[in-house]
This record gives sequence, C-alpha cells and structure tokens, in this order.
Amino acid sequence: MIEFFMNIIPPETTHQQKQVSVVNGKPHFYEPADLKKARSKLMAHLGKHVPNEKMVGPVQMIVKWCFPIVNGHKNGEYKISKPDLDNSQKLLQDCMTDLGFWKDDCYVASLVAEKFWAEVPGIYICIKEL
Repeated sequence: MIEFFMNIIPPETTHQQKQVSVVNGKPHFYEPADLKKARSKLMAHLGKHVPNEKMVGPVQMIVKWCFPIVNGHKNGEYKISKPDLDNSQKLLQDCMTDLGFWKDDCYVASLVAEKFWAEVPGIYICIKEL
C-alpha cells in the first residue's frame, strides 16, 4: 500500500484544457502554459512518493482533493464547483503513470475520488493492490 498527503494547493487547471492548432492541414495538440505549470507542480510533489517498483495488477486508488476554503464554505464540505473531478483525476493519473507508479493507469480498477473545501489544502492519495 502507498499512502501520502501532498500539502499543496491543488491545481485547478485540468487535462481538458489542452489546445489544438492546425499545422499543414493536420491537428496539433499542445499544452498551454497553465497546464504545463499544473503538470510540473504535480510531478514535483508526486516524485517524492514513487514506489521502488511499478505496481502490477489491479489497484484501488483513493483520492481526496482538498481545496482552500473560500466564500464562507466549511471545512470538510463537498466542493461542487470547478474543476470537474474527473478531469482533475485524468491529469493526476497521467502524471503518476509518467513517474512510474504503475505501467499504465488502466491498472486502476477501483477509484474513489472526492473533492472538499479544507482548512489544510492538499491531495490525499492511497493506493492498494487488489
């Protein structure tokens, strides 16, 4: 089992914000600066927790996104505003794949992901082999 908390303000930029341009009549996908910054931030913090060996086989991933409290929200209250949870997960799991947590994020057979307002912002991650 791998379990850790990254004490960071979670990025609000998501994988969905990739851009496309047309070069010589063909689509060219690229990451705008804010997406590159979000990816770098996640990679730097996740890099401290990469296992010695890639996980193989099915895993359960539990993620709790804890965003800084704004506008009178309460600690532990579910966050129902942007960014969309599934889009945030995509960027996170892609970063974890790139760093070598597993061979491919298709190994995540069970996913529990939630987002909250929190006094202590960050991202909690627990990965269990199934």
